[in-house]
Amino acid sequence: MEFVNPGFLYGLLAVAVPVIIHLFNFRRFKKVYFTNVAFIKELKQETQKQSRFKHLLVLLMRMLAIAAIVMAFARPFIPAENNLINPDSQNLVSIYLDNSFSMEAESEQGTMLDAARSKAAEIASVYGNADRFQLLTNEFGSSSQRFINREEFLDALDEVAIAPSSRSLDEIMQRQDQLLKLAGKGNKTAYIVSDFQQNMLKNKIPETDSLTRFLLVQMEAVNADNLYIDSCWFDAPVQQVRQSSMLHVRFKNGSGGDYERVPVSLTLNGIQKAVTSLDIGAGGEKEIELTFTNAEPGLQYGQVSISDYPITFDDQLYFTFPVSQKVKIYCIYGDGANRYLNALFAADTAFNYQVVPEQSVDYASLSGKNLILLNELQSISSGMRQELVRFVENGGSLVVLPARESIDLNSYNSLLRALSAGAYKSLDTMNAGINHINLEHSIYSGVFDEIPENINLPEVFNHYPIQVASQQIHDKLLELENGDIFLNVQPFGEGKVYLFAAPVNADFSTFPRHALFVPTLYNIAISSITPPPLYYTNGRDEMIRITHIEPVGDEVFYVRQKEGAYEFIPEQRKVNSGIELYPHGQAEQAGFYELLNNNEIIRGLAFNYDRLESDMRFADADALEKFVVESGLSHIQILKNDNRPFVQTLTDLSQGKQLWKWFVLAALLFLLLESTLLRLLK
Repeated sequence: MEFVNPGFLYGLLAVAVPVIIHLFNFRRFKKVYFTNVAFIKELKQETQKQSRFKHLLVLLMRMLAIAAIVMAFARPFIPAENNLINPDSQNLVSIYLDNSFSMEAESEQGTMLDAARSKAAEIASVYGNADRFQLLTNEFGSSSQRFINREEFLDALDEVAIAPSSRSLDEIMQRQDQLLKLAGKGNKTAYIVSDFQQNMLKNKIPETDSLTRFLLVQMEAVNADNLYIDSCWFDAPVQQVRQSSMLHVRFKNGSGGDYERVPVSLTLNGIQKAVTSLDIGAGGEKEIELTFTNAEPGLQYGQVSISDYPITFDDQLYFTFPVSQKVKIYCIYGDGANRYLNALFAADTAFNYQVVPEQSVDYASLSGKNLILLNELQSISSGMRQELVRFVENGGSLVVLPARESIDLNSYNSLLRALSAGAYKSLDTMNAGINHINLEHSIYSGVFDEIPENINLPEVFNHYPIQVASQQIHDKLLELENGDIFLNVQPFGEGKVYLFAAPVNADFSTFPRHALFVPTLYNIAISSITPPPLYYTNGRDEMIRITHIEPVGDEVFYVRQKEGAYEFIPEQRKVNSGIELYPHGQAEQAGFYELLNNNEIIRGLAFNYDRLESDMRFADADALEKFVVESGLSHIQILKNDNRPFVQTLTDLSQGKQLWKWFVLAALLFLLLESTLLRLLK
């Protein structure tokens, strides 16, 4: 036991005062003569020995009361093993305050963020005026690098608001460790005040300075129920004007109760397009379909909305998509244009169809095309091979239709080797019918409700067998009854290569006149457009890729909020035939944005808050303690919630266990006993 004010211990000499008074005021017995004892009903005999004992008890109570009062003023305490606060040096204190969306949940003191602010203020209150503080939030901003005095810290604490960023525990500890190392000499302590969602503990705790003590302070919510919109996607890659579109939306219930008849609405360009209701069980997820018609071409801005309390940041999901984007098809032919291909693509307004002989290919324009059809070229030159490889690598789709005769298979196979797309073998003149359609592939998804057992599929009279290495990733879309591949698709770079075993010619097969021909070629063309993502996520380093467009002169791409004046310039990198843009978290608010170049809108963008924060599952005390123990780091401690005030817990850790209150209670008890004994003596 140690004392804060040891000088007061000299006051124990005052214990001698009641002893001295007792010696000078010792009562002696004397005789009293009664002339008449008839009126005495009862006489209590008291000996001199009994009286002395009672007076000694009173003396003892007075002495103990004085000693207890002196001890209380001396402020005794049992020192902690490792004091948080070092009175002999400056204390450097880093306090991380979790201001992610999950801190919107309700606690006993308002929101969890409000309660966390109070905890951080209490932490600062146990330190001295000379100590320095650093406030760290999820933004990891430049202002958090400064160490400030207590008053400045409390002012900064009041300004902390909910932010879309989220951090894992390892990121927080590494950041605090770095900042404390840069702060110079002092007694260093780091506090982490958070709700400790389970996703915060996904990574192992890093090695940090063992001289820095880390203290984890967990906030507890009283209502963390949350229903949220997780994601959405379209069935078809391309949405067209005056055609029906089906939007799939996935919801998740992060609460322990069921939700029934929750209104769900879909708006497009500010106009409501669909309304439905949602029933979802506790802890479950559900997918619904919203169908609407695209009335106008151009950029579309969509929003799916629900209403949920108290967590509201994930009640909207924003998305954008283009309508009536024409597919640019470039058909290179060898021995005349193909009438079947012309009939399919030339008159359809969904396609920009261009047909050129192989001698007139404009290689400079290839990068602006979505789909290239190689129609019956007898041979493929090395120059064309290089351009086609670059085209597919940068995201284009290539359809190879071999020549009917005089084909140079070596030149074809040189192209296919460069594309890692297999090889053609010599012509096979045996008849074989198509007997298998890969209905699981997106090309045929939704084409057939079901296929009858006796369906009449195309007959193939001649074909070039396609040989694909077993280790290559590919999909057999159509197969012959002898096991040969009739149509194969293989990814390469950012694009795809479609290989047909036969040309689109009636002499080789009945495929050009069969009902299967139109959906096959049509869907290949439609899927050649790689639609941009429907939305991006705030705070993630996601890349926005722009192809076939380059800034004019000194102009750069920039992003502007659709409804507002906020704009920023993302990082820009030139990669092959495209531009890669990196926002680096500059789109702070969820909603709609526009990508512009030279004041022209290039693309609509939608940003949504990270759904990591929507998962309101928190690590309980045992799980958090287990996580810390498994780290093997002894300088990490969990400040557990108990019935004591939080500031008392901090005081015990910084000053040890204070005993003066117990001595005050003891002094009051001794004085009470003295008073009782005096009444008994009378």
